[in-house]
Amino acid sequence: MSHNRPELNEQVIKAQHAAAIQSGVGRSNKHESAEKHVSGEARFIDDKPELPGLLHLCPRLSEHAHARITRIDVGPCYAIPGVVSVLTWQDVPGINDVGPLEPGDPLLAHDKVEYLGQIVIVVAAGSPDAARAGAAAAVIEYEVLEPLLDVEQALAQNSFVQEPHVHQRGDVEAALARAPHRITGSFPIGGQEHFYLETQTALVIPGEDQQLQVFSSTQNPTEVQKLVAEVMGISMNQVTIDMRRMGGGFGGKETRLRASPACAPSSPARPAGQRRCGFHAVTTCALPANGIRSLSATRSALRMMGCCAG
Repeated sequence: MSHNRPELNEQVIKAQHAAAIQSGVGRSNKHESAEKHVSGEARFIDDKPELPGLLHLCPRLSEHAHARITRIDVGPCYAIPGVVSVLTWQDVPGINDVGPLEPGDPLLAHDKVEYLGQIVIVVAAGSPDAARAGAAAAVIEYEVLEPLLDVEQALAQNSFVQEPHVHQRGDVEAALARAPHRITGSFPIGGQEHFYLETQTALVIPGEDQQLQVFSSTQNPTEVQKLVAEVMGISMNQVTIDMRRMGGGFGGKETRLRASPACAPSSPARPAGQRRCGFHAVTTCALPANGIRSLSATRSALRMMGCCAG
């Protein structure tokens, strides 16, 4: 404790007590970038100037919800002026998987596609138009398989994204069996695609000794750092993530990695281009004879299914 505490007289103490709170609590504070947003001075990734040798990337997406890839011919891509490189799963130097919670989400499709719009190849070119034309020129042939298009169908075929989790307390089955009344119902919850003004975007600049500087519009910089390192087969400390601001996210930029394809070319690269599953809830309530006021047991099952075959 300090021995040189300032002496405060009664008038000073009363004035401090009567003054408003000096912290930010209870006050209306403007956003740190509010003036830049309003004036248009805020810089997003797409506002960064193009570096010499910058390559633009465009993916070729799956045209089927579930299919086996039988042939990929990238030769026609190179006939497009400006195309520098075409990347397939064979060009991934590390792990070809960007599953955020557990493995199972390949960065580039290997032998099959499991949802409409899955990335099969990525074309790197000197301009966005050349990248798009190159991606469209690739020849990809499929053997179409039967897709699973809703949660109930996936449940019936035991097609799970993850192993089912059971959370319960007490003997639910016994409580349901002895209940005089039951109420059972179900309802679907459709998958939602977020819409934000700034789409998925990233800019990657290679450095010395396989180091990468990644400018990414992401809600989870650490996850991007981890997955980029795994895809490239390097350590996390060789990947630097720069995330100044986002033009919207709403969860849609939390677990979807779009920076990794841009890491493969040796020149600076910028991608030129998610799937969300629905839910199906089933609830069974056991009620005593005197009604809902003394609810005795409730069982609810909420399972998330992939709207595609595994």
